[in-house]
Amino acid sequence: MRFEIIERQGMSIARVKSHHVLIRDVDTALDLMADAYYQAKTRRLILDADAFDPRFFDLSTRLAGDILQKFVTYSVKLAIVGSFSQVTSKSLRDFIRESNQGTDIFFCNSDDEAVQRLAM
Repeated sequence: MRFEIIERQGMSIARVKSHHVLIRDVDTALDLMADAYYQAKTRRLILDADAFDPRFFDLSTRLAGDILQKFVTYSVKLAIVGSFSQVTSKSLRDFIRESNQGTDIFFCNSDDEAVQRLAM
């Protein structure tokens, strides 16, 4: 895993690059937040959807809610980049829409969109 720092409108955003699942549970999410803060000096992260355990996107597991609550609690803004326009689950579509209306967690289709959301 490595961090690519993007500077936009006076904000530092860490684009997390990895070829492995990074977030499997609450503990691995907390570890990633700590690594980003101490290594990249930022509380704004961009992650690929592939960096999450597939159970994250099954809302019945409650994993997404538990993990994302930690991001909000620790004031870490997160953009998850993936192909969300193809989501078939109504509950997941609703969850994505509601998250995108907030100010902390975003589901984006591109890195450019993620940077734009996190730079606000």
